[in-house]
Amino acid sequence: MSQRPGFPVKLSSSGAIGSPRKTAIGVGATQTSTPPPSLNASQQLAKEASGVLPRTSSAVSGLGLDSVAVRARMVRKLAEQGVQDARVLDAMGQVERHRFVESALVNQAYEDTSLPIGLGQTISKPNVVARMVELLCQDAPGKLGRILEIGTGCGYQAAVLSHVATEVYSIERLRGLHEKARTNLRPFRLHNVHLIFGDGMLGYPKGAPYAGIISAAGGDAVPDAWLEQLAVGGRLIAPTITPAGHQALVVILKTAQGYERQVLEAVHFVPLKSGVA
Repeated sequence: MSQRPGFPVKLSSSGAIGSPRKTAIGVGATQTSTPPPSLNASQQLAKEASGVLPRTSSAVSGLGLDSVAVRARMVRKLAEQGVQDARVLDAMGQVERHRFVESALVNQAYEDTSLPIGLGQTISKPNVVARMVELLCQDAPGKLGRILEIGTGCGYQAAVLSHVATEVYSIERLRGLHEKARTNLRPFRLHNVHLIFGDGMLGYPKGAPYAGIISAAGGDAVPDAWLEQLAVGGRLIAPTITPAGHQALVVILKTAQGYERQVLEAVHFVPLKSGVA
């Protein structure tokens, strides 16, 4: 197990944690270059996502797809669907989802749908991300403390979590996705996000205890390592196979007396696997 990464995160070009080269991951690393006026919104977003054009903070208009306005509409829809936590809605409105999807799919970035991100994995629906983060924040009066995310994927949910938690540790077992998330997140300079390449089923004990643990993959049961690394009073949100054989969202609250478990709605996540690849 590697040493616990420093704060802020330090990433080398190889993705190693704690190397001498510091790469900031945070909002504010934008360029003000103006794209050619002939580009419509979907072309502009696609070229920014693929790195052909610098990513700008200005709104992109055309085809009715203004980046800021589309996010605002997505947030309104989330609220209509039942997401009530203002912290979560604000985070969903701040994180530009189109930065985390493939360029060919960028004009679908703000639709309530999951999208492929490579290696057989997907970026979850905005509604699912918001729902799980809201469950994680439930009963917390302010910002959450340290959070562990199992399954970094493309880095989108980690970016959302960075707005509601003081510190985010995100672990990914697929090196290709770990590298993709590192590339996606670097321009945002999210100093409280730490990326780890490793086996998520083992959690990350050197960062424990965690105020919350959230998983983007579902197994037959919640690994004991996660429960051990959860702080008393902390909440764990994960898709889990129920006795009926269906995958459902499960919330586990750790108390001084033990664990309180709540089974919620049916969901469909990729399977939880051990090891790295």
